[in-house]
Amino acid sequence: MNKPTVSRRVFTLGALAGVSVTAACGNGIGGRGSQTIDARVDATLNQMYTSFPNTQTLAAKANGMLIMPLVTEAGLGFGGAYGRGALRVNDVTVDYYSVVKGSGGLQIGAQQYAHVLFFMTEDALTGFRRSPGWAAGADLEYVISDRGDSVAADTTTVLSPVLAAVFGRAGLRVGATLEGTKYTRIIP
Repeated sequence: MNKPTVSRRVFTLGALAGVSVTAACGNGIGGRGSQTIDARVDATLNQMYTSFPNTQTLAAKANGMLIMPLVTEAGLGFGGAYGRGALRVNDVTVDYYSVVKGSGGLQIGAQQYAHVLFFMTEDALTGFRRSPGWAAGADLEYVISDRGDSVAADTTTVLSPVLAAVFGRAGLRVGATLEGTKYTRIIP
């Protein structure tokens, strides 16, 4: 009996078609993706303001905030993270973004967390919005420490162009850093 054979080319084209169909299911046409993201963003901001009241001062001084309500990160040797959120300027959602992070090295585990980027200068906000894919670097100033304590928003902190708050961690993976994280505008 002859077994049907599938060439690599046919297999690859089939796999790509499957990925395309799956991706098209979340394209936002006729969907409620933006409403879901906005509801999660509102809940995340409420949680942050309740748990870390000093962030209200930062929010009032910020030119804009990128809120990522849920980022899921996992790794076993190689790791990655993904999440979706919204950019708000003057408490109004102006764009939606995805966050992607890849990593390699000695790692194992998974975790979920929320994070908010505060754009403290107009230049930082404009640079972020004009970028086709903005990458967070080691120059981020964190306003919530690893222990979850809120750092006071003093004048030296507020002079940093971009501040980050990472909170609501759950899981079995140590550390949540935004270094090497890439943000891309999406249509939910």
